[in-house]
Amino acid sequence: MIFKEEKKLYIETLGCAMNARDSEHIIAELGDKENYVLTDTMQEADLILINTCSVREKPVSKLFSEIGKYNKRKKEGAKIGVCGCTASHLGEEIFRRAPYVSFVIGARNVSKIGAAVNTERFISVDTDYDESTYAFGEFRHSLYKAYVNISIGCDKKCTYCIVPQTRGDEISIPLDLIVNEARKAAKSGAKEIFLLGQNVNNYGKRFSNKSEAEVDFSDLLNKISEIEEVERIRFTSPHPLHMDDKFLQTFATNPKVCKSMHMPLQSGSTHILEQMKRGYTKEWFLNRALKLRAMIPDVSISTDVIVAFPGESEEDFEETLDVMRQVKFEQVFAFKYSPRPLTKAAEFTNQIDPEIGSARLERLQVMQDDILDEISQSKMGKIYPVYIEELRNNGFLAGRSDNNALVQIKGDESLLGQTLNVEITNPKRLALYGEIVL
Repeated sequence: MIFKEEKKLYIETLGCAMNARDSEHIIAELGDKENYVLTDTMQEADLILINTCSVREKPVSKLFSEIGKYNKRKKEGAKIGVCGCTASHLGEEIFRRAPYVSFVIGARNVSKIGAAVNTERFISVDTDYDESTYAFGEFRHSLYKAYVNISIGCDKKCTYCIVPQTRGDEISIPLDLIVNEARKAAKSGAKEIFLLGQNVNNYGKRFSNKSEAEVDFSDLLNKISEIEEVERIRFTSPHPLHMDDKFLQTFATNPKVCKSMHMPLQSGSTHILEQMKRGYTKEWFLNRALKLRAMIPDVSISTDVIVAFPGESEEDFEETLDVMRQVKFEQVFAFKYSPRPLTKAAEFTNQIDPEIGSARLERLQVMQDDILDEISQSKMGKIYPVYIEELRNNGFLAGRSDNNALVQIKGDESLLGQTLNVEITNPKRLALYGEIVL
């Protein structure tokens, strides 16, 4: 038997939940096959990885400053690798701008990490590479919640988005692989399964194996809910275009599916939605959102908004504010438009003055703060079942209600992994504070 010397891995993850799951896959692969163990101290690492995001400009700029910082402070002989979406679209340019980087792996090539660490100047950024049937090893940062990928890539052609260029065309992961992964995670203690994909409710439209049985996202939700140990199912992100009645009915009636929905609006103007190539109208979005409110009175709806998209008039922006007034989102992730490489919108000649964009973003955020104040105060005195999953400072524990409200209580780690009834005694915008109800 050949003994492999233990090596230390430090990994920084930028961006979305899918990147976080990719990092877990990388940690599992390197741990199982290359004898790496995770460290929180960069200076002692033999391998430093940056798993990158390219959706907005800021994380891309941060990448090269981070590489430079790590190169100055790393121990002698340590390698630096770059993974993820920025790796996909910059490729060889990363070597040119940071020649001390050892390898570059795109977001669609995670399973090649073993070859990368053993090959000098390794690069693989193929967005056509198919990992949909690859069974990764097991590693999870949380004992209580398991992220599970259900698809890779994206078939949408949104004019502002670089993701299809970095993650390739959409392919669904086979149903049995997903269910087996969820079952394994649940048996090891994860009571909540969190499904991930660029457009989760488009699941089942294309598999690598053409003989896969016909199945859609609603079917997948029902199949996972059959796992006895699973208590809660969450997912992100569904696409408003694919929110048909079957999906909404499954969401509303399956008791294990948590009643929080992320609906990326992007703009409330049908005209701007057309320019974005989102595929739906303001009226369709409102119809779906308000139907959800009618079906599930305590449902939580969150969204994404881009302000100052090229050509957005004041009237277009007011349409977005109108949707916010009608839906009253529990959470809004709002950003000022920034042109991204390899996207159609970056070529549009009707770009908006950045100062106008900043002013619109501020107006939107002020409105959302008012909405949140109204929503949070309505929670006073309510009792929610809360899945406790995180130890916080100052003797607090944190968890999520069924409708995704962040709830904090006083308690010790013996309560982790339990679902407790909590009465809200101090509601705030970003978190609800409460006491356990026996």
